[in-house]
Amino acid sequence: MHQPTRLQALSTFLKAQRAKLLPQEVGIAPGIRRRTPGLRREEVAQLAGVSTTWYTWLEQGREIKVSPSVLEAISNALRLTPDERSYLYALALESAGTSTYPLEEQQLAISPALRRILQELRSCPTIISDRRGTIVGWNAAAAHIFLDFEQLPPEQRNMIRLLFTRKEFQRLAVNWEHFASGYLSIFRAYYGKYVEDKWYEQFLEEMGRLHPDFNRMWEQSRVSSAPEVVLEFRHARAGKMLFHLTSLQVQGQDDLRCSIYTPDPDSPTEVKLKQLMERRPLQP
Repeated sequence: MHQPTRLQALSTFLKAQRAKLLPQEVGIAPGIRRRTPGLRREEVAQLAGVSTTWYTWLEQGREIKVSPSVLEAISNALRLTPDERSYLYALALESAGTSTYPLEEQQLAISPALRRILQELRSCPTIISDRRGTIVGWNAAAAHIFLDFEQLPPEQRNMIRLLFTRKEFQRLAVNWEHFASGYLSIFRAYYGKYVEDKWYEQFLEEMGRLHPDFNRMWEQSRVSSAPEVVLEFRHARAGKMLFHLTSLQVQGQDDLRCSIYTPDPDSPTEVKLKQLMERRPLQP
């Protein structure tokens, strides 16, 4: 098991969550001499009902015994969301998921039923990805809005990598960071579950080395297994388009995820999408 990796991820997460909380939010007077943002370690320990030394060791990533009840108290002190709590539990209780065999050896061809669902979602760009963000399925609408993934070698079809490397994605979203952060929050949820998989550390190191914005966005990213957001796209041909992103977990051992972009009903987005797909002249 890759214990140092797991403990380092736990340490980084606890520090980031502590830094997000203002003293006044938890009923603590802010004072005038605070050298770091957020709460102090002793304040989190007090709120959780544990000793400052024990919490410090936990945040430093030391190997200490942790119980679910104490983690619940820390979760309450840090005001974690349900997804953030699951992330904390996975890291602290050594319950990160493992595969019975490496993911690259799995046959990730999507089922005929799932492929039929993709085809039926004609007016909703839809992408299916695995726990590493690799795109394993998409429909025609997604190819028209994003890019034709069929033209990419399979090893390049990683959604996180594409968000940072392809100009099509960076030009498409009006608020690109908001768009990318949604995928990073899902990716972090998987990272907490599969932190023992060496691939994640290698991928994070590569992305941080090649893309200056990645480390900052990764450190600031939230944890969410299914964020629901509204996205404004500026498509090269269709102009302004509004989509509601819904992310669904596909049940099964492969941890597949279905990301569905539903056209905003109060906008002409669906009409524009149909015109794109039919290759008809777009109406203003």
